[in-house]
Amino acid sequence: MSRLSKFVFSVCFLSVFILNAQKKDLLTYYLPQDVTYNKSIPTPESVIGHPVGKWHVTHDKLVMYMKALAESSDRIILEDRGKTFEDRPLLLLTITSPRNHQNIENIRKEHVALTESSGQNAAVSNMPIVVYQGFSIHGNEASGSNAALLLAYYLAAAEGTEVYDLLNNTVILLDPSFNPDGLQRFAGWVNMHKSEHLISDPQDREYDEAWPRGRTNHYWFDMNRDWLPVQLPESRARIKTFHRWMPNILTDHHEMGTNSSFFFQPGIPSRTHPLTPQMNQDLTKEIATYHAKAFDKIGSLYYTEESFDDFYYGKGSTFPDINGSIGILFEQGSARGHLQESENGLLTFPFAIRNQFTAALSTLEAAKNMRTSILRYQQQFYVNARKEASEIKSRAYVFGDEKDAAKAYHLAEMLKRHKITVHEVKNDFTQNGKTYKKGASYVVPRNQRQSRLINAIFEKRTQFQDSLFYDISAWTLPLAFNLSYDNLSSLSNAGNEINELKMPTGTLKGSGNYAYVFEWNEYYSPKALALIKAKKLRAKVAMKPFTLEGTRYDYGTIMIPVQNQRLSAQEMKQFLSYVAKESHLDITAVSSGLTEGIDLGSNNFEAINEPKIAMLVGDGITSYDAGEIWHLFDQRYEIPLTKLDTRRFGRMNLEKYTHLILPNTYSLPNDITQKLKTWVKNGGTLIAYRNAVNYVSRNKFISLDIKKTGIDAKNVSFEQRRDHNGAQVIGGAIFNTKIDRSHPINFGYLHDELPMFRNTTVFINPNEKSYNNPIQYTNKPLLSGYVSEENLEHLKNSVPFQTSRMGSGRVIVFTDNTNFRAFWYGTNKLLMNAIFFSGMM
Repeated sequence: MSRLSKFVFSVCFLSVFILNAQKKDLLTYYLPQDVTYNKSIPTPESVIGHPVGKWHVTHDKLVMYMKALAESSDRIILEDRGKTFEDRPLLLLTITSPRNHQNIENIRKEHVALTESSGQNAAVSNMPIVVYQGFSIHGNEASGSNAALLLAYYLAAAEGTEVYDLLNNTVILLDPSFNPDGLQRFAGWVNMHKSEHLISDPQDREYDEAWPRGRTNHYWFDMNRDWLPVQLPESRARIKTFHRWMPNILTDHHEMGTNSSFFFQPGIPSRTHPLTPQMNQDLTKEIATYHAKAFDKIGSLYYTEESFDDFYYGKGSTFPDINGSIGILFEQGSARGHLQESENGLLTFPFAIRNQFTAALSTLEAAKNMRTSILRYQQQFYVNARKEASEIKSRAYVFGDEKDAAKAYHLAEMLKRHKITVHEVKNDFTQNGKTYKKGASYVVPRNQRQSRLINAIFEKRTQFQDSLFYDISAWTLPLAFNLSYDNLSSLSNAGNEINELKMPTGTLKGSGNYAYVFEWNEYYSPKALALIKAKKLRAKVAMKPFTLEGTRYDYGTIMIPVQNQRLSAQEMKQFLSYVAKESHLDITAVSSGLTEGIDLGSNNFEAINEPKIAMLVGDGITSYDAGEIWHLFDQRYEIPLTKLDTRRFGRMNLEKYTHLILPNTYSLPNDITQKLKTWVKNGGTLIAYRNAVNYVSRNKFISLDIKKTGIDAKNVSFEQRRDHNGAQVIGGAIFNTKIDRSHPINFGYLHDELPMFRNTTVFINPNEKSYNNPIQYTNKPLLSGYVSEENLEHLKNSVPFQTSRMGSGRVIVFTDNTNFRAFWYGTNKLLMNAIFFSGMM
């Protein structure tokens, strides 16, 4: 019988087994039978109430079982590392032999020392290897977390010489659910729609999740893109664990299309980031032989080196590679429920679980057998990194923003989460025309343990071996934050190392009783203005710069007059003191309205109305984009945002909203389109993002000159067609723009250039009137990342922003995502400006 025939037979047999004998114990199907199992250790079924694979385990039951195991096994220590946005625990099981547990902190310290200068000559022959195994970061790729039940049981209950040897020589960090909120959402869906007699038809509702689906976390983020930015609580917990232990191997268990088999790394060799050592890929390939052997044994189909990549260091399987570890991606063909037809026959959920469990065990076998070579690799990785860092001419990076201390703080905060040493700036100084102020700037020495990770964070890269990317091709973080940054040839401007980073404090300054003013440059200025407007206080924005009491105030300065307000002068002082503290910025009380420039009573101060903001969500809307916007309003600025579902939009009253955000979409039903048009014409402001630009242009909300692009496919073979087309995708790169700082969309920006992130191929020709092009790509726009020559030509001098009137309302469009993955701090203010200052555009 061929391997394929065996596969089809095995899944068909198992489906019949499940249909007719669901009450039977499935453990013998999953578990190795060449070992015995300690009967005092509870099986998964004895705790969660059903065999693994009969139902999708909910996160609460997963937690119950892990707690039960920890209570019954001296091989396990259970740690609760925090909570998700929905208050679910983020568990970690540390699993090793009881002997190792008695000395676990010394083992950890000796292991981490391998990455430090003190451990560069340490002997590794007797050290345990550390393996971090994580599951289902995409909640609807659930076979991983269900396999974690089996892995935890096996490691707690299995007995025999091979098992004891594994536990003595390995410390396993088992993360049973990378994404508790998504897992719970998905389990609820598929369990709710499961039939007693399983339905394998892919058109059944079980296999068609409701928007936004279980892939993402509470705010609809793809958490497998957050390992480097670390913006989410789940990410912060696992990154803290990673750096506390510096594991040698990290596995990331996923699922892919139903008609696929099983993938394990290495991925496509040419798509590995150049900063990743070749030895990393060599060891990954050797580990792969253990996976192949294990899958050959059970007859499961698999493949390797034909897809996926190791380029973006923000993914779980790639992040370890820049930290001296080995990241391994597993992708299992997904049943997306309990039983589904596929090209390989009936695909059952238990079959997918068994494959994930098999890969987890083969990883541990490889780790045990390759222990010394992998430990030496990690040790040598940091020896080489220190040597490289000592030879470069640049001694440090400096970054900051003289007008925005909070934004600089957040980048320093990110670096500190990665155990990167950060210093304060000793004194204010200027370099290359940029001013770095103490308290708003930071110095990062390059000769330190994390020097390679620092390179990955700060580098600009525009040359690539391959033109296809599984994810973004650029993430240069100072550009993402729109911060000034430079190389330093010495550490003379570096002050003390920062051990405890402190958020900038905001204060109420001055003693005047005429008005209060604050600049719009600070990252949290929109939060301050939102608090002020929510208190029903009158506020105005300066359309021109002015100088008052020796201080120059820029475009976008906010002024709150004292007279004729609903609060008394004393109440206002107390409230604005609270606002300054909450928003981490200074508010100044002034005693006169007479200035150099526009006076405070000038008509060049425009009144700001309180916005009432809604966002369209649901079918037809990209949940990632919508989630990023929701997170920005809810978590960063604490501004109320109503989410309007497309399914009920026709029955909704829109009159209460002043602004409606339309995240990325390609098309919407005609009834929604007509209702939106009526609302805009009656005075609403519609803000459309990315491919929604094509939608509003096509439906005549706004007149745009969108470039028509085509791909020349001459001399391209059938085999090459996908690569050729893929090379025309802008998967995520950074481009430079020139901005008109006098335009309200750019209020709060200090310089006349602004880096922007782009992952669309929507190109708009500039308006014939130059003042209608306040943001425009330069003639040489590429700063970092990959773009084809054809698309670069289209992008040059095009515009990512346009706005125009429609009846009594306004339409605003952005071709680019200004809120990308919560770490693109530098352009968040563009959306805030579109909200607060749309009436002045």
